[in-house]
Amino acid sequence: MELHEALKRARKGAKATQAQAAQAAGVSASMYQFYEYGRNEPTASVLIALADFFDVSLDYLVGRSDVAERR
Repeated sequence: MELHEALKRARKGAKATQAQAAQAAGVSASMYQFYEYGRNEPTASVLIALADFFDVSLDYLVGRSDVAERR
């Protein structure tokens, strides 16, 4: 799974809007949309903020695992 697909999966799993995810990550709504569309890649600090917001592991968030729980 590619990063942009994994971000969308995590956001939908958390039942959050793109605007809510963007606010949690400290980026604009349009920048967050670029992440989900695969046009830009988020920084590590943005990924950490999103993992915290979605309450998932970083591996799940970036598509490296199908297990959402944090260890």
